[in-house]
Amino acid sequence: MEQNSSNFIKSIIKEDLESGKRNYVMTRFPPEPNGYLHIGHAKSIVINFGLADEFNGKTNLRFDDTNPLKEDQEYVDSIKEDVRWLGYEWDGMFFASDYFDEMYNRAVLLIKKGKAYVDDLSAEEMREYRGTLTEPGKESPYRNRTVEENLDLFERMRKGEFDNGAKVLRAKIDMSSPNLNLRDPVIYRISHATHHNTGDKWCIYPMYDFAHPLGDAIEGVTHSLCTTEFEDHRPLYNWVIQECETENKPEQTEFGRLNITNTVMSKRKLKQLVDEGFVDGWDDPRMPTLSGLRRKGYTPEAIREFVKETGVSKGSGTADAAMLEHFVREDLKLKAPRTMGILRPLKVVITNYPEDQVEWLDAEINPEVPEMGIRQIPFSREIYIEQDDFMENPPKKYFRLFPGNEVRLKHAYFIKCEEVIKDEAGNIIELRCTYDPETKSGTGFTGRKVKGTLHWVDAKHAVPAEFRLYEPLILDADTEGTELEDSEEKTFLDYVNPNSLQVIQGFIEPNMADVQAHDKFQFFRHGYFNVDPKHSTKEKSVFNLIVSLKSSFKL
Repeated sequence: MEQNSSNFIKSIIKEDLESGKRNYVMTRFPPEPNGYLHIGHAKSIVINFGLADEFNGKTNLRFDDTNPLKEDQEYVDSIKEDVRWLGYEWDGMFFASDYFDEMYNRAVLLIKKGKAYVDDLSAEEMREYRGTLTEPGKESPYRNRTVEENLDLFERMRKGEFDNGAKVLRAKIDMSSPNLNLRDPVIYRISHATHHNTGDKWCIYPMYDFAHPLGDAIEGVTHSLCTTEFEDHRPLYNWVIQECETENKPEQTEFGRLNITNTVMSKRKLKQLVDEGFVDGWDDPRMPTLSGLRRKGYTPEAIREFVKETGVSKGSGTADAAMLEHFVREDLKLKAPRTMGILRPLKVVITNYPEDQVEWLDAEINPEVPEMGIRQIPFSREIYIEQDDFMENPPKKYFRLFPGNEVRLKHAYFIKCEEVIKDEAGNIIELRCTYDPETKSGTGFTGRKVKGTLHWVDAKHAVPAEFRLYEPLILDADTEGTELEDSEEKTFLDYVNPNSLQVIQGFIEPNMADVQAHDKFQFFRHGYFNVDPKHSTKEKSVFNLIVSLKSSFKL
């Protein structure tokens, strides 16, 4: 995982290689293309690709596309883009549907061995027959059909002779097993639906628990790594590998999933947020999808470091969202140019500054990275400051601008507020100030000190911009990362923050007039911002707030 620290999966792989049990390492990242990848998937990507790289192995990208009703090429394309954006390249790209012929043949093999049968029970009847955690299940009345009858019915299922739900193929294992997954699980069902990859060739489709181990075996996967919710499925995984007589014998190992505070990561719920218009798409910057985080301005380096810091263990913990933001700040502070932007403008007229004069002030692009160089900022008689940086009747220890007070303008001069101009409704619309030409930044002026420093933008050269400020999409709740369960009283939508997005209009420095999508900046005193690739135009750039400057998180 791009690091030297150990984890239990790494120890298993190392032991397998040293003992001769394995002579190579092959992993896979196997998403179902029924939605966009989210931050939780990043952990699986980093683990699978990272461990294979560490042991000079290979990783396949495989789409487990066994449900044509929920899958789409749009999701396939987005997943490929996200994996590459995170910094990984697969050795082979496959679809479970590439192996449908082979899977069908293996199902026929199970029937011939007396290990599978065609069942006519309805889904509801099957649930009744299944039993409970404390009571064994009952055998289906169709369980003892002959091999010949099962082969005939399964072939007729394949030919499309039966309606959806009329029949299924079930593995014949043990209806009294304490593991409910082994109580004759369904391994094939009828679905008269067009598949995104195979078209109308098939009207029966393998279930995930049957297709997944076979896909691993066919591709030569050695270590099938998945999250702990599949731990109870491992005996079925092993049964399929054994009874289908595959040449390669992959082994499943589970790790704890990545949960984040105030973050919903259920694909079903994320899709509901999209479909019902709570967000403007899967890539909305408020979404925990990788495409949403990318559009917001998160970097792949920060996400990888965050995932590595959360570690690899059997337990599923919940990481603080502030921890992820910490790694974003740490990555951006050495990359993002510094600049000034005014989000809520208040005009200031410097009455003793020459009316037609413009001077260009020097400022470091990033003080922490001197080699980034110098930018030039225009300064003239009229500027904009933040509305929040002025108070007409300030409380004690307010060090910004108020009548009679003096502050420093970042990179420029001291100014003093002399007059407040209001409209007929009593709203402050303009300040009139004076400046001291002896106080220019960089001249070594030591005559007196001021306690407040304000950022600003020159009004004559200011470039209009839109700023989008984000708060968590999900309000405080005991989410455990994903499981905001719906009840009669509430659904997870009741936790959606109605104030998660604030759109405001302001100004930026003129040297930012030609910014490009995904350019990132640190706006003095505001935070880190990313140029939105979806809503920015040639006429006006839109900046998404990535993270604020300050963090309370401690590693």
